[in-house]
Formats: sequence, structure tokens, C-alpha cells
Amino acid sequence: MQSTLETPVLVLNRLWQAVNTCSAKRAFTLLYQGHAQVVSTAPGNEFVTHDFASWQDFSNENPDREMVQTISIKIRIPRIIVLLMFERLPKKEVKFTRHNVFERDANTCQYCGIVFSRDSLNLDHIMPRDRGGQTTWENIVCSCIPCNTRKGNRLPHEARMALIRKPKRPKWRPFIHISVSTNPHDSWKHFLDIAYWNVELGD
Repeated sequence: MQSTLETPVLVLNRLWQAVNTCSAKRAFTLLYQGHAQVVSTAPGNEFVTHDFASWQDFSNENPDREMVQTISIKIRIPRIIVLLMFERLPKKEVKFTRHNVFERDANTCQYCGIVFSRDSLNLDHIMPRDRGGQTTWENIVCSCIPCNTRKGNRLPHEARMALIRKPKRPKWRPFIHISVSTNPHDSWKHFLDIAYWNVELGD
């Protein structure tokens, strides 16, 4: 079971752009040190910010079911913090993983163009490994099991097959990448566009 202090908190830079997530423990540290403020929603869906003292007062006046308690205080878990100095957006290199290949290819067989569930897809080497093909972004595509079987140990043209698009090394859009295991809190929706979580295929 997840510790309350490990609850994910959305991090905004000074321009109020989502740049990362951190643990509630880290968020409290930044808040206490004066490097960040808590962002909360006021009546009318307006956003207000709190420093440590005002967040403590807000917590006392508006208790929540998830609170951190010490000997002297009880305080709410922040869901969003805004950094007071950090302006830049992080640049991320996309890790070469099975999940990210599926993301790049949108769970679509790159030979027949049909979308499948991930357990019905394989990763195919366009140039077979035993013919010198490397395991790289440019030589790996999603393939359904029937297409993968049909292609076998051949090049696509040898099997009279064609790729629906040329595979490329993807890029993250320079906003935020949240791991799949992180469940976004409802309060994050204003700051997150689901499109920014996905791989940008074009230049």
C-alpha cells in the first residue's frame, strides 16, 4: 500500500507549466524551504497559492481524509505545487522500451494497419537479426501475430508486405511525462493535456 508521503504531486514551473511529479514528502520539503507554493482551487474554479503557513491554516479550516500528522500539526497532502524559480522545461530522451514502441506505433500493426491489444502484438525486426538487423527504433515495429508469422525471417518486400509508415526515434513533447503507474489526480486536469503524455511522431 502506498505511503501517504509517497502520494504523487504535480509540479508546475514558475510559468505554471507542468514539468514533473514528485512525492508529497518532496513537495513538503520544497514548500517548507520556500521554494514552492501549493496550488489549490478556490470557489469559482480560480487557483490560489499557499505558502507553508497559509497551507497549514487552510488545512485546519478544510481538513481532508488524507492528512499528514506530526506531534504539533496536521496538514493536508498538496496535490499541485508551483516552483517559484524554475522556468525551463525538461528535455527527455525517450527510453527504448517495449511500452514506448507500442506508444509510438499506437498499438497498431505496422503492416496491416489494424489496432490490437498489446497482448496480441509482437515487436518485429524489419531487417531480421540474423541478417544483420539491429534492435533500434528504426528497425523495430509493432506487428500482429499473423503478419509477424507471414513475414517470417524475410524483409518486408520479400514477403510482399509494406510498412504503413517508416519507423523513427520518437520525441517526447517538452511538457511532462508521467509514468503509467501514476494515476493523475482530478485537480491536475487543468494543467495536463493527454496529448502531451504521448510520443510526438512527427518533427
